[in-house]
Amino acid sequence: MNMAAARVVRPEVQARSGAVSVGLWVFIGVASTLFALFLLAYVMRLSGSDGAAIALPWQLWLSTALLVAGSVLLQRARGSAQGPAARALLLGGGACAIGFLAVQGWAWQVLQSANVMLASHPAASFFYVLTALHGLHVAGGLAAWEVTLRAVPPHGDPGDAAWRIALCARYWHFLLAVWIALFAAFSWVTPDVARFICGVPR
Repeated sequence: MNMAAARVVRPEVQARSGAVSVGLWVFIGVASTLFALFLLAYVMRLSGSDGAAIALPWQLWLSTALLVAGSVLLQRARGSAQGPAARALLLGGGACAIGFLAVQGWAWQVLQSANVMLASHPAASFFYVLTALHGLHVAGGLAAWEVTLRAVPPHGDPGDAAWRIALCARYWHFLLAVWIALFAAFSWVTPDVARFICGVPR
């Protein structure tokens, strides 16, 4: 939070921001555990005799770039917690998130055109479930992003906007970290790698 914004933060706003910050850390911890368990189950399932990886469409690289860009823009908005610059950066971050979801849907269409369906094989099932779960978290983040955008001047209070932007940026960094972990697992964990990790003989 910058010093200009910090000078106008009321005590009740400080208390609220602290409580919401703790709540967000708890949520991030729970969600991280959920995704970690899903990834562990994916590796274990891929190590089975019928394990087979899927060929990922190139659109996932584009969606990754959009999520990286959104995270960068929100971090920059955090350093400009009031005024038109923060609003423009927030709008850019939100547009990247919407673009991410659109490109993810495009990637799903490409896979389905290649007859990679939800029930095709275990890797496909995990891919659809995990990308859908991550997409729901992005959609939830967009709801918080909209509330944050309304708090930015000239329509909102600079002190209120500063902590909201900071928490929104933190959540976007979490979404990016989870996506990178998912993308890495789907890209690099082959059945042979999964069997090595799980100690299953080939």
